[in-house]
Formats: sequence, C-alpha cells, structure tokens
Amino acid sequence: MLTSLLYWVIIGLVAGFLASRVMRGGYGLVGDIIIGIVGAVLGGFLLNLFGIGASGGIIVSIIVAFIGACILIAILRAVSGGRSRRR
Repeated sequence: MLTSLLYWVIIGLVAGFLASRVMRGGYGLVGDIIIGIVGAVLGGFLLNLFGIGASGGIIVSIIVAFIGACILIAILRAVSGGRSRRR
C-alpha cells in the first residue's frame, strides 16, 4: 500500500513538474504533484477511450501522466480566463 502511494507521488511529481515547465507555469511542489496525479488519471482515461493500453512500466506511466497533466493545465487556464501562475 505504501509502495503504491509512493509510486503515484513520484509519477505525479515528475509528470507535474515536466508539464508545468512545458506549459510555462509553475504550481509549486504540492501543486505539481496534484497536477501530475490528476493528469495520470485523466491521461489513462483518455487512452482507454481510444482503446490504447497504458501498461509498460514507469516510463510509460510518466508519459501518460505528462500528457494528461498538460491537458489538465490547458483546461485550468481556459476555465480561469487564461491567467497562469508564473514565477
């Protein structure tokens, strides 16, 4: 259980950090982790809609979470009126 939680946090941190850099706006350590974890769920959901399996280890998980996190950041910006949190 603890290992699984740690796995999700690491995936979320890496994916959220990469997405915040690519999308040019940081959300801080905790924000990046949350963006990455929610992005992983969103990315996995979207891949399943297209009939693509997301099994393949940590690298595939990071890629799926990264794609989902980028989509999530774009949605958040669209909802917030285009304002981004830049540092």
